[in-house]
Amino acid sequence: MDEAMADETLRIEDAVNETCPWSGKPIAADSLTRYRGEVVGFCNPGCRDKFEAAIQHFEKAIADRDVPLIAKGIE
Repeated sequence: MDEAMADETLRIEDAVNETCPWSGKPIAADSLTRYRGEVVGFCNPGCRDKFEAAIQHFEKAIADRDVPLIAKGIE
């Protein structure tokens, strides 16, 4: 995330969803994050953090897969 976005306060009214994708409960103002340029809400910080960890996991897996085999030491 670039610094301009990091400094931006996320607002619940800007969220693309009204319910938490993990629990189905209403989203909370203290549990927002940005995904693909959009504000996404969760019911609590734990669900938000679980989402962010999952995204980082998959982004790393995709990046690792896209590294040429020679760069991984495999010929």
